[in-house]
Amino acid sequence: MSALLQIRDVFVRFHLRGGIFSSAGTIDAVSGVSLDVEEGKTYGIVGESGSGKTTLARAVAGLHHASEGSIKYRGQELVNLPEAEFRKLRREIVMMFQDPIGSLSPRLTIKSLITEPFRIQGMNDRDLDAEARRLLTMVGLPPEFASRYPYQISGGQARRVGVARALALDPKLLIADEPTAGLDVSIQGEMLNLLARLQDELGLAIMIITHNLNVVRHITDKVGIMYLGKLVEEGPTEEVFARPQHPYTLALLAANPEPDPDAQLMRVELQGEPPSILRRPNGCEFHTRCPFVQPRCSRDVPGWTTHAGGAHRCHYPEIWTREAQAAS
Repeated sequence: MSALLQIRDVFVRFHLRGGIFSSAGTIDAVSGVSLDVEEGKTYGIVGESGSGKTTLARAVAGLHHASEGSIKYRGQELVNLPEAEFRKLRREIVMMFQDPIGSLSPRLTIKSLITEPFRIQGMNDRDLDAEARRLLTMVGLPPEFASRYPYQISGGQARRVGVARALALDPKLLIADEPTAGLDVSIQGEMLNLLARLQDELGLAIMIITHNLNVVRHITDKVGIMYLGKLVEEGPTEEVFARPQHPYTLALLAANPEPDPDAQLMRVELQGEPPSILRRPNGCEFHTRCPFVQPRCSRDVPGWTTHAGGAHRCHYPEIWTREAQAAS
């Protein structure tokens, strides 16, 4: 069975304006990414700020233009699809934005906000009062919230409003950009439980972008690790967490808080800051920060190596894994 969403060798390129200290040119914020999202499954995309996670998600949602490559939804090519045609697909492909309050117009009531998709799609036969009650109930908010304004609700409630608006038209693919950012731990758990319940009830596929590795571990089926606009590792979530094949993945896992004081962890500390995508390093682009770097890493670009649990871009996974285990 083919995937619901198929991304192949996608580049998202932005043009730079020339200035006093810089020349005009282009940068690849997303550089040759390929991945699949299966129906009813959750795919997590993880990486540091600036790694291209949100840019890739916005390209899937049609908010950025993919300069090269292919993005197919149910076999239909989305790259260069006319806006009139893409608009029809917005019933099925929806995005929740990172800032829950900022994405809600302060001039509109909650009812207007969550029923806006019906008006945009010209679905004038709907009873908007009934739809508002249905959507609020679906996300665990009381019907009287319909008359409130965004400034009258909390951040966690705004997240629920965002979910209600996103799911108004019964989509098949939900793109969630940092759905738990800025929330207390208990509210994060409520939000994740809500998404999991709605996924089971509605058969949603979810692409989730997050820095929170605990979120990724507990709700995703598959995970992709991005660095400088590229995937450097991908695989089933439990496999990637248990046996990472790229040192960048290990560094992210090592930085994640571990509540068990007796847990045996491989620790690794990255060197320096991420390089600029304006001046990408030669060879493996991670080599300037990798504590296990070898001479070849600065010369040769690592290929996409597949293995039983997934795939990775690293010349020497067996060497750094052995060194990291010995140092832990």
